[in-house]
Amino acid sequence: MDFINPLLFPLIAFGAFIFFKFFFIVKQQTAVIVERFGRFQSIRNSGLQMKIPLVDRIAGRLSLKIQQLDVIVETKTLDDVFVKLKVSVQYVVIKSKVYEAFYKLEYPHDQITSYVFDVVRAEVPKMKLDDVFVKKDDIAIAVKTELQDAMLEYGYDIIKTLVTDIDPDSQVKEAMNRINASEREKIAAQFEGDAARILIVEKAKAEAESKRLQGQGIADQRREIARGLEESVEVLNKVGINSQEASALIVVTQHYDTLQSIGEETNTNLILLPNSPQAGSDMLNNMVASFTASNQIGEAMKQNKKKNPDKEE
Repeated sequence: MDFINPLLFPLIAFGAFIFFKFFFIVKQQTAVIVERFGRFQSIRNSGLQMKIPLVDRIAGRLSLKIQQLDVIVETKTLDDVFVKLKVSVQYVVIKSKVYEAFYKLEYPHDQITSYVFDVVRAEVPKMKLDDVFVKKDDIAIAVKTELQDAMLEYGYDIIKTLVTDIDPDSQVKEAMNRINASEREKIAAQFEGDAARILIVEKAKAEAESKRLQGQGIADQRREIARGLEESVEVLNKVGINSQEASALIVVTQHYDTLQSIGEETNTNLILLPNSPQAGSDMLNNMVASFTASNQIGEAMKQNKKKNPDKEE
């Protein structure tokens, strides 16, 4: 038994060597290119695969997953603003064109980058800076169209292209921020002016309405006073007091009522002119004398008119 064991180890080692040389494993979503004596022999997909040792060799492996390449391009816009664009390209190796992808194109990343630079530097100089932000999707579509036509020949399919970042020069960004701030301040000032104008208009309307209502109140007050005076004169006429005496009596009564109401106010800014107890009687006498004189003048004019009917006044 001790004599056999040393012979088994070389056999086991040789068997393992032959196994690993004959067989190999290909992962999922991966393609392996096998060459025989330096010439393309076959493409192996996922699973356990076999090759002849010393005859066949694995030339390379290609991933069949979707991959992404980010390309940063610096260019100038139509209004002479330098800007950096980050373009993300999502691509995949076409399963039926693994041979072309492996043998026709050695550096796919460099090829894709060159096409992205070419398209972006052809499209962006036609646009102003503001249009670059607005039409970034158009730039992405132009890049995809150009890449799709160019890379299809090499076995690559362009899934999507995206302009993920637009970065102008720092001085340009500061200027843009100042412009935006000024525009917002202008809009805010316009809103504030509109609000102030609305307040002024509404205040004027309120004052006009207040004056209208105040005037209407004064008119109603005077109307009621006149109605009350008319009723007072009618009552006094019924007891034998004529209209002139009644009017004088009412005026004197209102005079004393006014003095009484002023005396009842403790906090008042009114200035009272000198007054005497005879003021009421003097006012009454003056009014009666005025009414009497007025009646006499009126009667004289009537008599004169009767005597001279043809005489024009």
